Amino acid sequence: MTRFVGEKILMRIFIGEGDRWGSRPLHEALLELLRREGCAGATVLRGVAGFGASSVCHTARLLDLSADLPIVVEVVDDQERLDALMPKIDDMMTGGMITMEKATVIRYTPAGKGAAATP
Repeated sequence: MTRFVGEKILMRIFIGEGDRWGSRPLHEALLELLRREGCAGATVLRGVAGFGASSVCHTARLLDLSADLPIVVEVVDDQERLDALMPKIDDMMTGGMITMEKATVIRYTPAGKGAAATP
């Protein structure tokens, strides 16, 4: 397994649940792109409420159920890999926001690996 600890970059891609890439949800297409390009891993998070540049509030409350809840795609990898992916990601988006920040990876192992033995 490749050693993947130390200083990395956390990229967050903020989009809406209704955003599309062709006939597919944009978050699915982004996840596929990140996997295909060899990123260490990515997670898609669905928000319960939020607003963006348009200031329109999207919420999951029953009375005003939105079909366009916030979605955040998070990926942690090397700066160089994420910089190389930026043009492709940017081409897929019509709105939204992308942020990057430094992150320190403390642990990166597949599930069930490296767990402490129980006495």
